[in-house]
Amino acid sequence: MADRRPEKSCEQACESLKQQDYEVAVKHCTEALLSLSQYPPAHLPEACQAEIDRIKIETLLYRIASFLQLKKYGQADEDCRHVLGEGLAKGDGSFRAVLCCMHLKGKLQIVSNVLSKSLMGESLNGMVTKDLTRLKTLLAETEAADKVPSGYHVEDLEE
Repeated sequence: MADRRPEKSCEQACESLKQQDYEVAVKHCTEALLSLSQYPPAHLPEACQAEIDRIKIETLLYRIASFLQLKKYGQADEDCRHVLGEGLAKGDGSFRAVLCCMHLKGKLQIVSNVLSKSLMGESLNGMVTKDLTRLKTLLAETEAADKVPSGYHVEDLEE
């Protein structure tokens, strides 16, 4: 992928989350998602599409965490449904591989912590709680497995 802007915005969002600057993290995530929308999936090689999917999943996870910290639960739930719907619909294991890659790089813990805090401390409506609990379960399973599923390697996802 010639344009590294979406990935740079994604990394900046992660740093903003670490610094607890949630408005800035949302801004970076939104920029990354807008940049990624310029790449029509039908016209890209498979490797490029895999990289775009990886960045999109990471970006949505960072935006979910930021929205939760800002108490914008409806927006967090909408992104959560996109992550779960698009990620699990493929059924090829790439979604879990992205989560594993994030875990190995130490990026998943911050999202997982925010999800746990939100699920424990806030009174959320039933649908939001259901979606966030489902996502938290996936993240917890990924962290517990502590390995990349067979057939997927961190290097493959980064190429």
